[in-house]
Amino acid sequence: MLEIITADALAPLKHGFFTRKGGASSGVFHGLNCGPGSSDLSEVVAINRARVATAMGVAPENLLTAHQVHSARVATVTGPMEPRPEADALVTATPGIVLGVLTADCQPVLFGDAEAQVVGAAHAGWRGAQAGVLEATIDAMIALGARRQSIRAVIGPTISQAAYEVGPEFLESFLDEDPTNARFFANGTGDRALFDLPAFGLARLRAAGIAEAEWTRHCTYRDPDRFFSFRRTTHLQEADYGRLISTIRL
Repeated sequence: MLEIITADALAPLKHGFFTRKGGASSGVFHGLNCGPGSSDLSEVVAINRARVATAMGVAPENLLTAHQVHSARVATVTGPMEPRPEADALVTATPGIVLGVLTADCQPVLFGDAEAQVVGAAHAGWRGAQAGVLEATIDAMIALGARRQSIRAVIGPTISQAAYEVGPEFLESFLDEDPTNARFFANGTGDRALFDLPAFGLARLRAAGIAEAEWTRHCTYRDPDRFFSFRRTTHLQEADYGRLISTIRL
C-alpha cells in the first residue's frame, strides 16, 4: 500500500511526496526505491516507478525525472526525455506529464500555479539551494506563464536540523556568502554546527516573493520506516540507499 503525503497549499493540483512504503525493493532498499542511479535491481526500480505513475494517473513513460547533479539547472519539459537531462528541477505547462524529483535527505520541493496551469519540481540539497535552484525554478515557471504572486511551494520530507551536523568549513562558506545565514545554524558538539536545511529553503522561497511556502515537517533521518536517508545509511555503514520520489502534475 503506497503512502502519499500531500499538502493543502498545492490543491487542487495532483501531487504527492511518496514514502518508502508499498514498494517492491528488498534489503537496504526495502520499499519504494525509485532511484535508477542506485544499485538496486533496475527491473524492481521500474516496478516501483510504475506504481507511482499509476497512483498519479499516467503511463510509466510520462513520469519524468532528471539526472540530478546538485546544480541550479532547470529543464522545461513537454514529454518523455531520453536521455534524461542533467538538471535539478523540471517545469511544465503540459497536462498529463508527471514531474518527479528523487531525494534521500535533500529537499524535494513541489511548485504549482493552479490558475496559470504551470507546475515545477526541484531537488534542493544545500548545494543546489545555495546555487539558486529554487529561484531558477520559479523563473522557469514564470517563463511558461505562471505569476510569481500565484506560485505556491511545499518542501517535502527532508533532513531536520537536529540530524544535520556539519563542520566549521561548511558554516564558514555560508557566512562568507551572507553573515545573516548564521540564523540557520545551531551549536553542535565541539566545533560542529547543526544546519537547518528546510529553514534555509523556506527563507529562499519567501524572499523570492511567491504566494506561499511551507514544509511538511517530516524528517527523513529520524523515521527509517517511512523514509530513505543518505546520512543514516552512512552512519550505519550500509552499502547503498534508496531514493524517495516526489511528484506533481497538471
